[in-house]
Amino acid sequence: MLTQNYNKPTHRSRTLRMFGFVLIFLVGLSGCETPKPWVKPYQRHYLADPIMELDQHPLDSSYMHHVFQAREAARGAEGGAGGGCGCN
Repeated sequence: MLTQNYNKPTHRSRTLRMFGFVLIFLVGLSGCETPKPWVKPYQRHYLADPIMELDQHPLDSSYMHHVFQAREAARGAEGGAGGGCGCN
């Protein structure tokens, strides 16, 4: 009586599996390219432009922030430390 062992991998399945591992390795390795700067050295003065700042008027924003805290009677409600009594 001949019995076949279906659990034993064939040469073709081993070759395909090895090919898959090599392919995954090469695809992963292709993502390891050295980073290139998006901003060239001669363009860096554009980053120092005041229009690139998140807050155009820091003094005005600080004052308005204080006014909103006093109006809401909840100092630190934007994530800062302190309670809701306004005494901090």
